[in-house]
Amino acid sequence: MKDESSITVVKLGGTEGVDFSAICQDAVELLKQGKRLVFMHGGSAEANALGEGLGTPPKMITSPSGYTSRYTDRKTLEIFLMAVNGKVNSLLTEQLQMMGVNAFGLCGLDGKLMQATRKESVQSIENGKRKIIRDDYTGKIDTVNSELLLMLLNAGYMPVIAPVAVSEKARR
Repeated sequence: MKDESSITVVKLGGTEGVDFSAICQDAVELLKQGKRLVFMHGGSAEANALGEGLGTPPKMITSPSGYTSRYTDRKTLEIFLMAVNGKVNSLLTEQLQMMGVNAFGLCGLDGKLMQATRKESVQSIENGKRKIIRDDYTGKIDTVNSELLLMLLNAGYMPVIAPVAVSEKARR
């Protein structure tokens, strides 16, 4: 078994203008050099476009500290899954496969690859007033199933991961 420290994790943004083709070509070169890669990708632009097309445009919230993020209720989460896990992950995996990389597309839900703690509530500022939001599906990654990643890497696969995690405290 190879040493975990020899793994390079590449985070690909999900906003418009990201050149996945160039990044995939870079991956091919790094793999030729013997590097072991894991891709972690976003997909906000695709999620936004799909949400718009389905009549559910993204809603952004701003925290009291000024941080802006996507408000993610259950419907928005399902749109995000369709766009990011469905489309972006599959197309990125396909592109890598076409370049000769044995890419393996999955998301953080698969095999409990990524476990997170869902936030009990988030705060936002709307019209100058503080608002508590309790139906948001955001959280913080606590653990990564490194054994699963190592199994895939040691079997010759390059994991391509969509950024969705499982929470032990699932609420509906």
